[in-house]
Amino acid sequence: MERVDCLFVGGIVVTMDTAFNLYLDGAVAVRGDSIIAVGVSETIIAQYESDAVIDCAGKIIMPGLVNAHTHTSMTLLRGLADDRRLDVWLMGYMMPVERQFVSPEFCRLGAQLACAEMIRSGVTAFADMYYHEAEIAAAVADIGMRGVLGETILKFPAPDAESYEESLAYTRRFIQDWKGHPLITPAVAPHAPYSNTDEILQICTSLATEYDVPLLIHIAETKLEVENSLSEFGMTVVDRMKALGLFAAKVLAAHCVHITPTEIPVLCDEGATVAHCPTSNLKLASGIAPIAQMLKGEVIVGIGTDGPASNNDLDMFEEVRLAAILAKTAASDPTTLPARQALLMATRQGAEALFIGDITGSLEVGKRADLIVIDAEPLHNMPQFNRDINNVYSRIVYASHASDVEHVMVNGRWLMRDRALLTVDEAAILKAAQAVAVQIDRFLEEREGDVLSKLLAIGGIEQSESFEVQVKARLNDESFVDKLLKRPDVAVVQSIHYRQYDTYFLFGDPDSGRVRYREDDRLGDDGEIKSVRTRLTFTMPTKERAFHQTILLSHSRFIANADRPLRFYREYFRPSRELELHKDRRRWHILYQGVLFYVNVDRVISPQIHGTFIEIKSRTWSANDAEIKADRIQEMITFLGISEADILRADYLEMQTDA
Repeated sequence: MERVDCLFVGGIVVTMDTAFNLYLDGAVAVRGDSIIAVGVSETIIAQYESDAVIDCAGKIIMPGLVNAHTHTSMTLLRGLADDRRLDVWLMGYMMPVERQFVSPEFCRLGAQLACAEMIRSGVTAFADMYYHEAEIAAAVADIGMRGVLGETILKFPAPDAESYEESLAYTRRFIQDWKGHPLITPAVAPHAPYSNTDEILQICTSLATEYDVPLLIHIAETKLEVENSLSEFGMTVVDRMKALGLFAAKVLAAHCVHITPTEIPVLCDEGATVAHCPTSNLKLASGIAPIAQMLKGEVIVGIGTDGPASNNDLDMFEEVRLAAILAKTAASDPTTLPARQALLMATRQGAEALFIGDITGSLEVGKRADLIVIDAEPLHNMPQFNRDINNVYSRIVYASHASDVEHVMVNGRWLMRDRALLTVDEAAILKAAQAVAVQIDRFLEEREGDVLSKLLAIGGIEQSESFEVQVKARLNDESFVDKLLKRPDVAVVQSIHYRQYDTYFLFGDPDSGRVRYREDDRLGDDGEIKSVRTRLTFTMPTKERAFHQTILLSHSRFIANADRPLRFYREYFRPSRELELHKDRRRWHILYQGVLFYVNVDRVISPQIHGTFIEIKSRTWSANDAEIKADRIQEMITFLGISEADILRADYLEMQTDA
């Protein structure tokens, strides 16, 4: 008889091979890292012997599950900012916390925690997209799981790189160091089309094709992403990626929630695969991906959990069940995506989606010994009806749980026996993870209590601050403005007509400052909108200093382009109160005695404040400069015939509040 390292005998063998062979009393023989034989127990036992014979009576022997898309190290961010929209969740919480905490040690610990969770739920292979991926690779290889690991690349600074050039250089080294490893497949992972430029996407494609490694990317996850692509490029996301040549690489596209029927053949023809993440898509209200149509269009689709911060677990049994049920609901047809097909997406087809289907995903001779044994007779899966042998797929998909997994083997190595983890110190990892959570809690508590800190967390790289000397007054005679502009010591640099819409966010403590979201609609001579600009400003209610008892020195501690919609800031800041102000503004940039000033003539439309107002201001950078400019402003208001009684020490917001 031929000796092997391990024999699994007497269980229901679910091969998930192309013929969907099932053996009710089956066996699997393993030698080294590979499967040597699969078949009926009596036949296998007659041919092979081993010192390690696993009695699988009352069990199911099947391929390990494949998690087609996750962000493993985000286990350390699980439950951090739930029940928020994707943009608020990502830009307002995840990325600021990542900038503060993500490090090689953070990523390694998060990956260890994720691997422990996935092993317990029967996952043997997964696709990952995160930072410091070499650290994750080291953790995964040490634990013994199989991973397709993609280093994230962004057009803006990332937690592990100041620029995309650094990310690309890191990715190249990562690929060179890990390509050919028996467990780790390195990959290139440009985060998404909207978070990268065309040039970066093309460089990533070249890098992936140069080394023949997969390219992982988020595609059409939200409706807004698609709308922005159509607006900016005149193409859907998939069509744009095709035009850029992205599909020259082996592309695994995560989500694909909002792709159109015409894009599905493109994915198929280009050989791109899809990772379907039903729980995450539902939890973030991104939508329901057209999975049935993709499968009908012969697109290879795997199932993923997405990251633990947006799911919030890595339970693939739960994910497979939801994928099947959700597809039925979307189609209003209970025959859509039957159990066998759903399980296929989490095994053989999942491995194919990761471009490792030649070595794993099914129990076949010559493939790696990546398999799990689950309890077939728990209370929640009894009784059993065996008149149709295919009922086993239904039992696995609709009734089995992660807690049913008893044994896990990857590449011929035991990772779990009798529910005991063998390659992970679970207690130590849990203790270290909770210590990180305490630090993150402290960081967020401090940030949430300070409006400016919270604003800086999302401000981006274009933020600035500004000091201004300014005066505001009622304008009794508008003709004096023309006279000012025609003075020989005044040169008009620019004249602009705006319609301004201000939304002020006020907070419980008035001394904490306030945030203003402003939309400037620039009007042409015909009164039509020519351009729109949005700005975000943070100011304190108090002024820094007064000159001539009327001219104030103000400090805007934060000024930046508002690159997200008003709704985002409303949900992110959650102010105690909001006030709106709409006004018509004529603005002149003038040089008065060679110094730049801004002259604004305003009419407040809503809420209605009667009269016309003038504002004269100039940016300043020193106390001496501020004093000189204040003197010049005093000269101008005297020329305009403005008396001290006309001076307004309150701004429009305060006038509105007092009304």
